[in-house]
Amino acid sequence: MSTENMYYAYSAIDDIKQKGEYGGVVTTIMKYLLENNIVDGVVAVEEGVDIYDAVPCLITKSEDVIKTAGSIHCGTLNLAKFVYKYLDGCRDMKIAVTCKPCDAMTMRELMKKGKIIEDNVIMIGVNCGGTMPPVPTMKMIKDVYELNPKDVIKEEIAKGKLIMETADGEVAFGIEDLEEEGMGRRENCQRCSLKIPSNTDIALGNWGVIGPLAGKATFVETFSDKGAKILQEVIDAGLIAVEEPIEKGVEIREKINNVMLKNSAKKKEEDFAGTTGDIIDVFYKYDEEFSSCMKCYGCREACPLCFCEDCCLEAEGPEWVPGGYTPAAPFFHLTRMVHMVDACTNCGQCSEVCPCEIPVAKVWNTVNNKVKEIYGYQSGFDVDQRIPFTDHISHAKKL
Repeated sequence: MSTENMYYAYSAIDDIKQKGEYGGVVTTIMKYLLENNIVDGVVAVEEGVDIYDAVPCLITKSEDVIKTAGSIHCGTLNLAKFVYKYLDGCRDMKIAVTCKPCDAMTMRELMKKGKIIEDNVIMIGVNCGGTMPPVPTMKMIKDVYELNPKDVIKEEIAKGKLIMETADGEVAFGIEDLEEEGMGRRENCQRCSLKIPSNTDIALGNWGVIGPLAGKATFVETFSDKGAKILQEVIDAGLIAVEEPIEKGVEIREKINNVMLKNSAKKKEEDFAGTTGDIIDVFYKYDEEFSSCMKCYGCREACPLCFCEDCCLEAEGPEWVPGGYTPAAPFFHLTRMVHMVDACTNCGQCSEVCPCEIPVAKVWNTVNNKVKEIYGYQSGFDVDQRIPFTDHISHAKKL
């Protein structure tokens, strides 16, 4: 494996180095981009009321970037929706955005569809082993860890354990044991097949940082000419220090990634057991869950890939439903599926908001994997990669 685009890095700015996670490199890069007018704004997540409250933000002043330093593992947002909906897809501005793998996959899908302008976006990716739903996590901390959620100052997944840190020390439990009991990471995160965001411009994380810099630096890898250029500029400006990664550390990073991907594959196999991936088969399996749908349209509103200004499911006329009525549950979900499932990135936003607790993301991901199998397509990667979904109905029949 070539290491020419890999580095151990840490900030040369003391306050950022202290507050930021593992050397504060992400914050330093963002600050540089703003100060040098390379971007008009930075899109990131900051802590709201507490560490369980993740708030999306647009920062235009470099001195404010420090507010986004640190990780929020209960931040279950998908920032692609924020960029598309509230920033008009960056048609008239340039931004840098911190991306979990699912954020980046969704950004790529929206770029393919012309809803986000790729040339105006710099994606700074962060490794992600998964995020946790805020309210169930607080309950887990109280019941299982026997801690006051307000006392937790940091959470981390390391060496197969979910660690909660307080001022008095750390408490850890095996992540697999917790998830077998329905706790831990969101179920879509457990299935995720991308942990290191190789579809961004630069990817950063602590995996593989060993030796004297362990816990003090970030493992950085560039994946585009844009990312390599920006990183070099920040290095040349003396804002971050870099070292060649230790070969053993590179191997450890790859091992961590492979273990997580193996666990994800296992989770997929469990989730998809009993279905062939055919649409009708999938809906038959989840018929009872879908029958509880009250057509609140929450899944549609939360989905970052539902962007039609006039939704066909609300069109009046005998071919759909009369005005003032909503379509039957299977019809509603089937229509949405045919419309956008080729682009589904398993971000879990739909399941997150469903008041009836329908496993929408699991169903969508099942059929999306069938799409990939048929067309050899991978959601959320190359912008130039196009799936031949010009005729949605005819392609749906193949599923």
